[in-house]
Formats: sequence, structure tokens, C-alpha cells
Amino acid sequence: MVNQELARIFEEIADLLEIEGADVFRINAYRKAARVIDELGEDVADVAARSELTKIPGIGKGTAEKIQQYLAEGRITVHQELRSKLPEGLLTLLTIPGLGPKKVAALYKQLKVTTIEQLRSAIAAGQVEKLPGFGAKSVENILEGIGFLASSAGRTPLGIAWEIAENLVRDVAAFPGVRRAEAAGSLRRGRETVGDLDLLCEAKNGPAVVKAFTKLPHAKKVLAAGDTKGAITVFNPEGGEIQVDLRVVPAESFGAALQYFTGSKEHNVRLREVAAKKGWKLNEYGLFEGDRMLAGKDEAGIYKKLGLPFIPPEMREDRGELAAAKKLPKLVTLADIRGDLHVHTTASDGRNTIEEMAAAAKARGYCYLAITEHSKSSVIANGLSADKLRRHADKIRAVSGKLKGITLLAGVEVDVLADGTLDYPDSVLAGLDWVVASIHSAQGQERKKVTARTIAAMENPHVHAIGHPSGRLLGKRDAMDLDWEAVFAAAARTGTALEVNASWQRLDLKDVHVRQALEAGCHLVISTDAHATDQLDQIHFGVITARRGWAPPDRILNTWTIAQLRKWITAK
Repeated sequence: MVNQELARIFEEIADLLEIEGADVFRINAYRKAARVIDELGEDVADVAARSELTKIPGIGKGTAEKIQQYLAEGRITVHQELRSKLPEGLLTLLTIPGLGPKKVAALYKQLKVTTIEQLRSAIAAGQVEKLPGFGAKSVENILEGIGFLASSAGRTPLGIAWEIAENLVRDVAAFPGVRRAEAAGSLRRGRETVGDLDLLCEAKNGPAVVKAFTKLPHAKKVLAAGDTKGAITVFNPEGGEIQVDLRVVPAESFGAALQYFTGSKEHNVRLREVAAKKGWKLNEYGLFEGDRMLAGKDEAGIYKKLGLPFIPPEMREDRGELAAAKKLPKLVTLADIRGDLHVHTTASDGRNTIEEMAAAAKARGYCYLAITEHSKSSVIANGLSADKLRRHADKIRAVSGKLKGITLLAGVEVDVLADGTLDYPDSVLAGLDWVVASIHSAQGQERKKVTARTIAAMENPHVHAIGHPSGRLLGKRDAMDLDWEAVFAAAARTGTALEVNASWQRLDLKDVHVRQALEAGCHLVISTDAHATDQLDQIHFGVITARRGWAPPDRILNTWTIAQLRKWITAK
């Protein structure tokens, strides 16, 4: 979490400098440092302890000194100075999707806007659209961004919450007398964003465990400290703090408590209705007939006693899972994944080489890996020209020929341009093993246009999958306004897979669209979009999202063997 906090601070410094009007090279140096630290594969404090900070690409002497200051003092002087010079509300304005530092600077310097309410007033008065670089469409987007920000406030992305919870579960499990500890709540169900964290542990001495919990060094505030329940807040890398509740339960009730506090509330209501029809009572302490406990030690026992199969946590959203209980699909698991079909290397904007990505994939037990660099229009991502792509494909195949136990596919993530054409001609795409088509620009187009672009890409015989189909970024950018019914119908008709992008910032397709796509007859692929070896681990979040959409392994291409996958590619 030190890396994430440092990255956030450096990004904030860059934003404040840009608002101030500082030199662009200085601004970009802080942005690069933020990205490098955020993607660093180890704790930056460990690197500092070895005096090797300046060995990290993009970290110079000055940046290294600032990192050292943060590690020693918990602050960076230039950051504090900038924050003291500029109104604090400007940082809140920066959280509005589509409102970057340049526009915030214009609002502040020309209209004295420093808060969201002042911004609303300035828009209502017609002042904002008259500013250079704004206009009516820009104002419309800002208002949409304010609404989006309000709807996502207080929620933490699954990927961030998961790491916080894992660390806390590890801490709790190490307390004296604790026999096991688990995360529950919406996190365990795999919701894409989480409001707070719920932890359970089995122990006999509740007060001692709660006391140890509230004394954790990363506890910011203590909200409650009873005999069996404690509540604290901890640092949230997304900003502010996140509440964490811990409940201590006895062994005989652990399964009942885990089921109850996992939820969802609606699913639990349905379960209690099933119990009530049998004359029983179900709560967090167990399943009872009068005073006699029928089940409660484990979750499976509760479902079995109620005449139901075990329902995986990801499905417990009251979306028909009880009605379909006798014929629930066997859900995809992490163990089913045989390869990753969307990763980047140093040839575009990745941090690791072909060889390094291949070695990391092989270490995961993968049978194949598709290297898919950005195409030429993605200038900011160092996209490849057609000639560079051809040479890169040759290199991928050469490396693959030297490897044992894993096959590399030469691919690309080709941009779907604003007019619906692809960033490369068919003659270039035809020479590749795997093609992912993605929309990265003009995402604000009207529904008819953005849908037509997506369908046009699927109708190309050389496109095998649509990458992050909605284009959303959790908490930062809303999804494109797609006609999903038309998209799913076209995907099924053309035999084009839809990606479940496992990057925690995306989780795209989202769960409800996964289920709709499957019902429409589509195939899926779960990929990480990894730009570094450690990001391959995010496949876990894609699998969770697919499970929430009731996805079985046979409908997911990268659970297939390489022979099956090649046959499908050829058919397309």
C-alpha cells in the first residue's frame, strides 16, 4: 500500500503543478514516477533499503530523495507546499470524469471556481461554456461526470479492497487463539466495488481478539470495540479511509455467520423464506428447529439441510439462483484458465519483455500467451507501425520456437477508429495469430455510432475478440452508450469473442453483461490486459466477474487447449 500511496501523491503533485502552470517536463517526470511506482513489482521501501531507487527506470536522484523523505517522515515537502498554495477543492474537481488539470486551472483562474457547487452555479449561469476549450458539449460532459461521481462516491474498486482485506485477514489469522479468518460481505461475492469490509474469525476469547484488532498499527480510527465485534477504519489508496468490521464467532456458528454476512441481503431473505416454509429459523447463529440447531458449522451444511446445492458466493444476488438451484451451471474457476490472450510488452507500453512475460505465464502453468501490443494510433501507448508490428510478430514466433511447455501467439490490440475502420489494413491483420479490437477514442459518440463501430470490428474476419467492450474505468469513466442487444447478437453471429477484461480498473464486460452475452450465444475470453508480469495475477478478478455472470468454462475460449483455440480461430 506504500507504493499506491506514493503513486497517488506523485500524481497529485503533477496535477497541482499543471494547474499552477509549471514546466511540462517537470509535470511529466512526476507522472512517470507515479506510474512506475504504482506498477513496481515489489515494495518500494525494500528497494530503498537496498539503496537502489535510482536503478528503477524513471526514478532520478530528486525523485528518489522525495521517496526517501516519504518513507522517513510520511510526507513530501513539495506536495505539502503545493497543497497549501492552492484551494483544496481543486483536488475534488479533478475527480470529476473528463475534467483534467488544464480545465480545472481555467475554471479556477478565470471564474474562481473551487468547489463542485460553484461549478454547478457557473454552468447554470452560462459562464463555463463561454470559456476557451469548453463549449456546450464539454459542459454536458462535465454535468454527466458530476452525476457519475455522485453515484460512485464511497465505493472502493474490488481490486483495491481485495488487497486491503487480504492483508487484514492475514493479520487477524495471526492473533493468539484465532483458528481461522475469512473475508465476507460484498467483497466475497466479488462485487466490482465495495462499500466497506466484513471480516469473520473463529476464536473463543472474543474481547482479546477485538482488542488486538483495534490496536493494529494501520487502524486510523476505532469505531467500535465490544466483546465479539470491532470496527476500525484503515487507509484507502483510492482516497480517505475504508471501514472494516470484525466479528468473532464460535466454531459451531462459523458457517452460518459466513453465509449471513456474505449476503446479499436479498439472497438471505430468500433463504430465510425457504427455512420458514419448513418451520425453521435461519440467522447468523445457525439453522434452527425451535432451540435445536440443525446446521451452522459450515455453509454447505446449511444449503444441504434446506434442500439446496451449495450456491457459490458470486451468485448470491437474488438473480434467480434459488429458482435455478437444481440446474445451476458449473462455474469457471481459476484452475480452468490455460492462457492469457491480451498482454503487452516493452515493445509498446509494457514493462517487461516478451521473454519475461512468457516466463511468468509459464510459471502460472499456462499453455499459451498472446502478445498484443497497441496499434499505431495509440501514440501515448507507443503503438506500433505496421512494419514494426511485422518485425515484432517475427520476434514473438522466434521466442516461442525456443520455449518448451508454452506457445506464444503473435497478436495485436488494434484500435477501432472513430469512423469504424481498423488501425491496420486486413493484409497486416491476416499475418497475426490473434487480434483483439478495442475502442480507445471517441467513446462519447452517440449510441448508434459507437455500436456500429463495435459491430464493424466484429464483422472483420481477422478480429477474434473485442477488448474491454464497454470502455469503462471504474469510478473514473462511465461505459460507452452501446446497444448491448445488438452487440451480443453480432458477436454470436460473427463468432467473435467478447473480453472480460480482468484489470481491476475495468472488469469489462461487467457481470450482468456476461450473463446476457452467454444467453445470446456468445463466447468469452478472460484476459488481464497485463502491462507487467505481476499484473497477470489480476486474472483472478476476471474469473470472479465471469462467475458472477454464471459463466461455465466451456464458453470461455482460454479454458480450451491450444488445438481447440486454433480451430476456433481458423473458423472465424
